[in-house]
Order: sequence, then C-alpha cells, then structure tokens
Amino acid sequence: MTPVIARTREELSAARGSLHGTLALVPTMGALHEGHRSLLRRAREVADTVAVSIFVNPLQFGPNEDLDRYPRTLPDDIEVCAAEGVDLIFTPTVDVMYPSTALGARVTVDSGQMGTIVEGACRPGHFDGVLTVVLKLFNLVRPDVAVFGEKDAQQLAMIRRMVTDLNVPVRIVGAPTVREEDGLALSSRNRYLSPAERLTAVSLSMALRAGADAVDDGPAKVVRAARTVLDGAIASDPPLELDYLVLVDPETFQEIDDAHTGPAVLAVAGRVGTTHLIDNIPLHFGPAE
Repeated sequence: MTPVIARTREELSAARGSLHGTLALVPTMGALHEGHRSLLRRAREVADTVAVSIFVNPLQFGPNEDLDRYPRTLPDDIEVCAAEGVDLIFTPTVDVMYPSTALGARVTVDSGQMGTIVEGACRPGHFDGVLTVVLKLFNLVRPDVAVFGEKDAQQLAMIRRMVTDLNVPVRIVGAPTVREEDGLALSSRNRYLSPAERLTAVSLSMALRAGADAVDDGPAKVVRAARTVLDGAIASDPPLELDYLVLVDPETFQEIDDAHTGPAVLAVAGRVGTTHLIDNIPLHFGPAE
C-alpha cells in the first residue's frame, strides 16, 4: 500500500477528507525505527485508518541542542510507513506549521508548572514546544485517536493533561517502550553513540531494572538501587553525566515519598558524550490492583 503524502495544509485537508472511519495519528520527527513501527501497529489496532506526521519541530529544541544534526531520513521513513500500511503521511515544512513566524507573532501553548520539572528543568521551554506542535497537528489532521510512546513518559502525561484541560476531542493512547537486545530504549538519537558510549548508555536501563527489582522494599530502596548502578556509569570512561533520577507520580511527575502506594514512574536521563538520553519504567507500590 502506498500512503498519500501531504506537504501543505491544502493537500492535507484534501487527503483527510478522503479517509473514512476513525483516524489514529502518530506524531513523529522521522528517523523511524522499530519503536515507531510499534506505534503504527498500535494505531492500526485502535482506528480504521492511520496517519503519520513527520516534522522536526524547532520549537522543542533549545539553543544548544541538536536541531541541525537531528537525523532526517524521509525516503526511508516513507518506506517504513508503506510497509506498515499507513494511509496518510503529513510532512510539512516549518513555514507550513508556523506561517506566522515571518510576521514576528506566534501564539504557543504554555506547559505550566509541570513543564518546568524533571525533563523540563533540563530543557527549559521544551514542553511548550512539544504541546504547541501537538495541538497544531491535532487541529490540522483532526484525528480521533493519537498514539504516543511511553518512553517519553512526561511528554505523554503532559499531552493527556493538555487534551483534558483544553477540551481537545482526541483520545490519547500510550504504547510500551521498545528496547534493543541490550536493553537500551530505542531512540533516533542512539545512532549518535560510539560503541564505547553505548556501553555506558546501557546503564540507564540497567539502573531502572535494578530499581524495579527493589520495588517490594519501598520507594527509597528503589531509588537507592538504581543510583548504585548509575554511580558506576558516572565513574566509567566515557562517563555518564546524570541529569536526574526521580521516582514520580505518573500523572503529575511530582516526586513521591516513601509512604506512597499505587502507580509510580522511575525516570532517568543523562548525557553520554553529546547525546541526551531518557528512559523510564512504570512501577506499582503496595497491593496489586
């Protein structure tokens, strides 16, 4: 199956009008890998038709981040979408997504206090850019459902908060993190890692597993077990530059205390060389639901 490819708002509107039944949208920045394939398959399970957006969003990159070198592999991405039976691909330019930029005016989404903590503390303004582009994509594509990876757990929580707070009529579906054989969470940025850096990067998932193994001992022991693994990576060569290791409420991303019961997310992020990596694992404290 060959997907319809829309590059402008007019082409998107025409293509959207030709689709029948429910529509699931999978927003991406391209450089599609097996993790993205899992999102496309999940989208097919929850809707009649599937659309993918491929757009490297400049609003979510900070001034010293990797916008210019972020991988752009559109021909390969189109092949992946075709193989997964995608019906529509939207590949806008920056001018299409942000036409008001030339006028020096732009209205954006404010991610609020939740956008300033954990990952937001490391990347000021990042979640404002994420929520702005996601809301614009929802308005343009008009999906019934949108599918996001659980690897970006804070992003997923914030998008769910946005659609609730702003009454956006889109159902949000999360899909489990896909990992490589060594446990490293799949990411388009993994290709930046040298072999030695990759060995250090695997410590992120190792730390999460160590934390999960301690879940019966309570939150404090979970963090302590994960931190022990990360301390080894911090002292390795090349070293891990740890940004955060936190145990948080999955809806608010506020840190939990040792008396917490119920669901939680153990989240970690760090830099190996010049590559910023994130990962997380869902946990549950207390009696099973």
